Parts: sequence; C-alpha cells; structure tokens
Amino acid sequence: MAKTPRILATPAALDLIQKLQTQFGDLIFHQSGGCCDGSSPMCFAKGDFKMGGSDVGIGHINGFEFWMAKDQFEYWQHTQLTLDVVQGRGSSFSIEIPSGYRFIIRSRMYSEDESKDLDEVFFVEE
Repeated sequence: MAKTPRILATPAALDLIQKLQTQFGDLIFHQSGGCCDGSSPMCFAKGDFKMGGSDVGIGHINGFEFWMAKDQFEYWQHTQLTLDVVQGRGSSFSIEIPSGYRFIIRSRMYSEDESKDLDEVFFVEE
C-alpha cells in the first residue's frame, strides 16, 4: 500500500514546472516561514538555493525535492499540501515570477487513517 504523500501538485502547477524545467533544468522548491510572499512556495534552479540543518524535505514534485523550514513543518506537519498556481506576480525570488504566474499552497488536514502512514521526511546530508 502506498504511503500518504505530504505534497501534491495540481495539473496547472505541473504544467508550469515542465516549462520551468525546460528553461532552467533541474528545480528545487522551498517553503519558508517568512511573512507575506516569504511564506509562499518558491522555485529555484537546483543549486541556486542551499538547504541546511533548519530545513526538512517533505517530498518530491515531478521528481524535484520540496523542502520546508523546520518551524513551518512543525506547524504544517498535520496537513497535506498541494502546490498550485495562480495568475499574478509575486514579489519573491522564485523563478516563475516573470511568467505572470506564482506558486501557492493549498492545504487540508490528513484523515486519521492517512496520518498513520505518511511519506517519510528527509534532511540535508551532512
């Protein structure tokens, strides 16, 4: 039986990811705990954003790692996150901003059964 994923993506998000991959190559996602647009998921070309001991990997989207600040993870660990996109320009450093779209997160609480069999998190290898 498959484990319950911590992160999913909508078809619209997957379409934008494919376009970004074509332009930038391998990608990486990070959800920080900042305020305003700092709390939006950000997408970077792999290697352009360094993860550290204060980050938790929660899963993969289209094969690309999705990371979250540990303090954000403590808050969101009981919810399944879905990466989506909306029209509009955010004010972050995320690479999709010039496209006229921005990534957002939608969330829902896990059911009791789902929460018993979640995908494992991962950490930066020291």
